[in-house]
Amino acid sequence: MKEFTIGPNDAGQRLDRWLAKAVPLLPAPLAQKYIRLKRVKRNGKGSRRDTHLEQGDVLQLYINDEFFDAPTPDNAFLRVDQPRLTILYEDEHLLLLDKRPGMVVHSDDKEQVNTLITHVQAYLYQKKEWSPRWENAFAPALCNRIDRNTGGIVIAAKTAAALRVMNQKIRDRELQKLYLCVIHGEICPREGELRGYILKDESKAQVRVFDRPVPGGKTAVTVYRTLDARDGLSLVECDLITGRTHQIRAQFAAAGHPLLGDGKYGRERDGRKFQALYSYKLRFDFTTDAGCLAHLNGREWTVGHVDFVEEYFSRR
Repeated sequence: MKEFTIGPNDAGQRLDRWLAKAVPLLPAPLAQKYIRLKRVKRNGKGSRRDTHLEQGDVLQLYINDEFFDAPTPDNAFLRVDQPRLTILYEDEHLLLLDKRPGMVVHSDDKEQVNTLITHVQAYLYQKKEWSPRWENAFAPALCNRIDRNTGGIVIAAKTAAALRVMNQKIRDRELQKLYLCVIHGEICPREGELRGYILKDESKAQVRVFDRPVPGGKTAVTVYRTLDARDGLSLVECDLITGRTHQIRAQFAAAGHPLLGDGKYGRERDGRKFQALYSYKLRFDFTTDAGCLAHLNGREWTVGHVDFVEEYFSRR
């Protein structure tokens, strides 16, 4: 509990507006709830949110200490009142999440709060499974990342042990991640391999594809299989043998078959908000000891809904 005495500069303010300034990490819906539950007392009694404060009022706030911290990227999860997660699987060590296109996985210069990792941390904090005050260093973390405008399965580690194991398994390629995409035209052959070299252009946040080695370029290999083709579009499943930035988008564009809705590597947005690309299937194929995650070996998850598949390739 923290206690405040209202001085002349705070007198005249509404209770809820004063609370927003005094406890900047407390989400507005939660602040309103605490006022209703009388966890915010004015002179020992509950008050309405639109009560105007008077000089000398004593406010008692029965609110967790961490909400009084100064806002930083590390405590942005406290601003998330209702975590929005589509959970495919959860156990004591990890979460498998279906990230929807449009959400960024980590904070950037455009978004600090509404990110996948802040929603994960808020979810675990509100379940009382994790709090930064219980840990010296560890915080729930994402083991893989997906671009803002791409959807698909993201692995979140709830424990340090799971994070260590999963990071090693990803490095050793003991996971299979399959993508679905829609490309313009019909690629020939219908299944095969795209192989080249990708060079990143940091100034344009874009990559270029070359068919021979170039200084700074990295090998990029994508195995693909056409699942369906109609109306000038093809639904393709991709297996990333390497995991380079924008690999699928750039390689198919270089092959003359840009992804539907890809304004960066394609011709235009095609009326779509996001490119038609989704990391839709994940399988664990551990070949070495997996420790606390051994029970996942051989298991597979597939997302339940991919909008562009239903829009362009549902059976008519």
